[in-house]
Amino acid sequence: MNNNSSADEKREYVIKIIPDQGETMHSVRLPKRLLKYAAISCTAAAVLFVGSFGYSVYSGMTAISDQQELRDLRTVNAEQQEQLSKLAKKANELQDEMEKVSEIERELRQMAGAEPVEDPQAAPAQPPVEGQPSPQPGFDGQGGPWIEPNARHVDFALDSIRQRLAVSRANLERVREALHEQQRIIGYHNQLSAYLPSLWPASGEVSSPYGLRWGGSDFHPGIDIANDYGTPIIAAASGTVTAAGWNSGGYGNMVDIDHGNGIWTRYGHAEAVAVSVGETVQKGQIIAYMGSTGFSTGPHVHYEVHVNGEIVNPIMYLGGE
Repeated sequence: MNNNSSADEKREYVIKIIPDQGETMHSVRLPKRLLKYAAISCTAAAVLFVGSFGYSVYSGMTAISDQQELRDLRTVNAEQQEQLSKLAKKANELQDEMEKVSEIERELRQMAGAEPVEDPQAAPAQPPVEGQPSPQPGFDGQGGPWIEPNARHVDFALDSIRQRLAVSRANLERVREALHEQQRIIGYHNQLSAYLPSLWPASGEVSSPYGLRWGGSDFHPGIDIANDYGTPIIAAASGTVTAAGWNSGGYGNMVDIDHGNGIWTRYGHAEAVAVSVGETVQKGQIIAYMGSTGFSTGPHVHYEVHVNGEIVNPIMYLGGE
């Protein structure tokens, strides 16, 4: 078996080269072993060539794909940067609008007298430096490096706006509470004012003041306002009519009005009375017409103000003649 194999390995292949027109013929002897190695080498070279070619094609395709992906990423990045720039611009506009809203809120708070909520974004007040001039209106110096905003910067700006908006909302709530309290107080004062005898009961001239008169021989418990017959007499304050009609004590036709809180007023010497007992009258309402009934020397209204059982000078409520 080994001999046959050894003999087979020693076999040769002869390649004869026959030239044209009788020239010398050449023979090339190739051992079978050499042809075998050549075939193996060619096969290996083919395999290597195919592998190298395939790897080159794969590498080229991968490179092309990577370049396309890089271009796509650059396009997406540019679009995102553009969107971020637009968002930063809008955030800046909101920041400016927030400044205006905060300024209006501060003015309203000062007008309402409401205590401010602490603003975490507000810059601390800087005391003036001795010997240094104070800044004048119109200075707007600014500076610093230019840095393109990124997502973190925009997020910070929006978060700052959110915080300042919360502060402004809280301040406006306090303004609303303060205004409601002021409205309540004003309403209370208006209600009190309606029942304070602060209106002049008639137009005309004060012909006789409150106090001593006629050389000290008489004490006048009110003021006399003289005018033509029929001049309207009005209620100096709102209240309930407790007397309306003739009075035999010298007042003639008379109207008394109870304003509550121990205050009541009297209107005497009327030509005619326009209200009745128990009627509720409003401040400024016509209650009678000027005349000269009772102890009177001419058309006028005798006006008195009583407070807690004491007769007081009506001018104290009217604020002067």
